[in-house]
Formats: sequence, C-alpha cells, structure tokens
Amino acid sequence: MTELRIRVVPEIAGVAGSAWDACANPHPGNLAAFESGVVPPQSEPIENDAAQRKPEPLCQERCYNPFISHAFLNALEVSGSATARAGWQPQHLLLESAEGGLVGALPCYLKSHSRGEYVFDHGWADAYERAGGRYYPKLQTSVPFTPVPGRRLLVVPGRGAEERERALAAGLVELCRLHAASSAHVTFATRAEWQLLGAQGFLQRTDQQFHWRNAGYGSFDDFLSVLAARKRKAIRRERRDAVAAGIEVHWLRSRKWGRPYLTRKFYSLIGRTMADRIILVLAKRNGRFIAGAINFIGSDALYGRHWGAIEHHPFLHFELCYYQAIEYAIVHRLARVEAGAQGEHKLARGYLPVTTYSAHHVADQGLRRAIADYLVRERAYVEAAGRELAEAAPFRKDMRMPDLELDAPASCLREDR
Repeated sequence: MTELRIRVVPEIAGVAGSAWDACANPHPGNLAAFESGVVPPQSEPIENDAAQRKPEPLCQERCYNPFISHAFLNALEVSGSATARAGWQPQHLLLESAEGGLVGALPCYLKSHSRGEYVFDHGWADAYERAGGRYYPKLQTSVPFTPVPGRRLLVVPGRGAEERERALAAGLVELCRLHAASSAHVTFATRAEWQLLGAQGFLQRTDQQFHWRNAGYGSFDDFLSVLAARKRKAIRRERRDAVAAGIEVHWLRSRKWGRPYLTRKFYSLIGRTMADRIILVLAKRNGRFIAGAINFIGSDALYGRHWGAIEHHPFLHFELCYYQAIEYAIVHRLARVEAGAQGEHKLARGYLPVTTYSAHHVADQGLRRAIADYLVRERAYVEAAGRELAEAAPFRKDMRMPDLELDAPASCLREDR
C-alpha cells in the first residue's frame, strides 16, 4: 500500500493553486505527469496565487468544474464570505505522498450553523438538541453557498485513485473526532463518490435538481421542435413578452461585467481570477442595464447561479436565467445547463429532474439510527417524485428524453474503476 499522509490547512491560500487544481480539475497534462510518477509538488504558499496564474484553455481540460477550483474557493475565503466569522471555518484536508506531493484534497469547513448548504439538516439538529445533544460544530464538505453537484474527493484519476479517495474519507471521519463534531457531511457529491462513502459507513441521502440536457441541438428552434406543441407555444410567448418593452439581451465576457453591476469583494475577485469562466447575461432598456444573470462555464456545462433586476418585466427572469442559458449551451456545444437548486417551474421550460447525492457520517449511534431510518423513506420518496415529474416533461411523446443520470461526465471518471 502506498504511504500517504493527511494534514489540515486553515485556509486554501496556504496551498499552491497549481497543486490544488491538479487534483480538482485534472487535464491530460496533469494526468500524464501523474501517471509517470511526476506529481506536481506543493510549493510554499504564495499570496494571491490564483490571481497570478493564467487559466488553462478550455481545450486542454479533461473535466473542469469552476466551483472546486482554487480560484473560486480562495475568493470565498479572501472576501470574507467563507470564514470562521461567517460560520464557515476552513479545515481543508490535504493528502500527500511520502515525497510531499499533493495527491488529493477535500474542501472542508467547520460549521456553527446549517445555512448556505441546500441539503437541509435543521430537523436533525433540532431533534438532537432537544434530546440533550450538541449538533454544532459539524463538518461540511461542499462548495459554500452553491448547490452545484461535482467531485468532493479530489484526486487525480488513474492508478490508486480509489485508495486515495478512501484515505480522504477516513481522514474526514478522524477530523470529525478530533473536533468533537457531531457529524461530517459530504453534499452534492457524484454518484460514484456517494457509493464509495456508503461503503465506508456514511449514510446516503438523495434529492433532486432540474437540469437541461443538450441532445445535439443546432439551435433553440431545434430544441423547441422536440417539445409538445402547447409547451412550444408557451415558451415562444414567454420569450416574446420578456423583451416586449424594448429590452435587449447581451452576453458579456471578460472583466467588464464586474463594474459597476456586482461590486462585492467576492465578485471583484472572481472577476479578476476567473474572467474567462464567467458569462453575464444582461438585459438593457433605454440605454441602461436593468437585469442580469451570472453563469459559470465548465468544460461541459453552464452553471447558472445568481440573478437580479431593478425593474420588473413579465418572464424576464425565465428569459435571462433559463432560455438564454439554453441558447448559450447550444451555441457553445455544452452538454447541459445546471440552474441551481429546486424549482419545479423549470420543468415546463425543458429542465428535467435529476438525482443529487450526499453522504453523512454521524458520530452518535442513537442519532445515526434515527437518521438512517428517515433516509430510507426519504430516498424512496425522491425516487417516486422523480418518476412522476419526468412523466410531466414537456417533450413530445414520440421523442426520447435526454439521459438524465447525474454523475461526473465519463471523461472525469476514475480510470481504475
């Protein structure tokens, strides 16, 4: 068995961005180096390392998820959004080889509340504390404030990947013990990670989101052609009404989006460090911008995240957040659009239910038994609700619905699995 060491860092700025991203978003160059035994070393901490690195071109990526990148997570911490004062104390796990190279990482936070997670455990906390227990602190492995599915056990694919993933899972359990935390939660993980964590004794939970899948459409009209006539007419009417008041829609790339529309420090930081990963969809009327939606660009997905407006116009939210995202994905040949958590209203607009996965280590055996019993019923409900919602999809009955199994894309899966 390979000798591995785990240590914890209190801020991601203490990790070289190149070393973190080699684990989080490996591309062919990283993988070739790793397979040859040349693992990118962890260098000494560099202030604003993410800002100094030039982003890798999209064409070089194996699979890129912007939310687990060093630049995004660092911006959350530097801006004060994910810090101990905000109830998100970074406790990132680093998995290192005997030579000191970083071979795995796990974004982790010690939490004093359950806000900003989107996998709700408030009921668990209330019940445990009514019974005399102390639910907080707890550990949370996730992307703060962002319900985006993706990898959480960040290891480079290839030889020994599963061993390294198991080591990270074991390290998380040990960190839970050292902090005397009630539990450790890994949320919005991939299905493969969910299964591995289940085999490690974590409780398994499911939920749903609504995603749009690209079936190779050449245009938005191609997408509309596979919908039932009534749904097709409704979408065309919504899009027409959304811009009826003389509204123009613009796609903006690069740094200019960041001023003056989004001025908080976090957005300023990602505007500098992730400019090529962001697309802002803006609505303009009478010479001024009145609404906008921010999207992050992955190697195979567009991630819609935040929206705001200073004027109300019917269906403008749907146009900027859903329909324009579909158009962008078609033009840029992205496989899917993920528009965030919840929202059954997305179904009528071509966004279909997909299963999301989380895994939970619970230290107290009494609380663990109660939660395990609850999760059996909840998983059955989520599965039944997904089937029912899928039957209400807007697609024509003679059309085959896109494959909606949610997991890491095939190009991101471990090669030894």
